[in-house]
Amino acid sequence: MATAQATRNNITLRGSTEIVTEFFGYAVNSILYQRGIYPPETFERKKKYGLTMLVTSDHGLTAYLSNVLQQITEWLMEGSLQKLVLVITSSTTREVLERWAFDIEAEAPVTIDGPGVSKPEKEIMGEIQAIIRQITASVTFLPLLEDPCTFDLLVYTKNDSTVPQEWEESDPRYIADSAEVRLRSFTTKVTSSARYYKYYKSK
Repeated sequence: MATAQATRNNITLRGSTEIVTEFFGYAVNSILYQRGIYPPETFERKKKYGLTMLVTSDHGLTAYLSNVLQQITEWLMEGSLQKLVLVITSSTTREVLERWAFDIEAEAPVTIDGPGVSKPEKEIMGEIQAIIRQITASVTFLPLLEDPCTFDLLVYTKNDSTVPQEWEESDPRYIADSAEVRLRSFTTKVTSSARYYKYYKSK
């Protein structure tokens, strides 16, 4: 029993990568649902992090997110990923209305399945739960998205990273005169997902 508990508390690079990638998937789904980018009836309920999460059932979106998250996993394993940004754009004017930025920091040089760094999994899940709750709560003060909107995912990697051909370069899609909200952070003590920022068009 003591050995099993120690294993759950020691986070390897692979374990950290799985936690961070999974979080990105749920965070993106939550933002798309909360901001009404896809119809609410295309989401289904799922229990995660002690919360009821909304996850897309749209086959096209599911396939797209799966491909993105698979590549993110590879970049996390290499220590190449620096930032993931979800950009919400007006379908009518092409104006960038919101920009959700998720910064990544590598905190410890740990091998893929090596000894790992000690941190209770329960503590990590509690930190993630707080972020998801904050994303949900942010809808109460964000401006209403009146136009139909689309979204893009932008990824920042190190200059020497291998980038698949289907990925293309993009400008940062900043918002002029934006307001900023700083969200919480979480860390696995191996890969730290920290300094989450939400930028939105101030009226």
